[in-house]
Amino acid sequence: MTPMHFSFSSAFILGLMGLTFHRTHLLSALLCLEGMMLSLFIALALWMLQFETTSFSTTPILLLALSACEASTGLALLVATARTHGTDRLQNLNLLQC
Repeated sequence: MTPMHFSFSSAFILGLMGLTFHRTHLLSALLCLEGMMLSLFIALALWMLQFETTSFSTTPILLLALSACEASTGLALLVATARTHGTDRLQNLNLLQC
């Protein structure tokens, strides 16, 4: 494994570990998701450049567009949660009280 592949895979794994182990605030969960998506985007873009394939050339841009949609949805949920519950702590959220 090259150092470049190791750095992107470790960035993805660190984002995943942050998402699973540090779930106290919704904002920290959203930041971990964005870090994972950024590492995936860079890895896909470099993979495209390395193998010089043009058939999947729109894949990194599509991933970036979906990441922007995910970020806007997450921020909308963060604002709605902060308005209704007064905090963004994930322990205060209960799906049964909707």
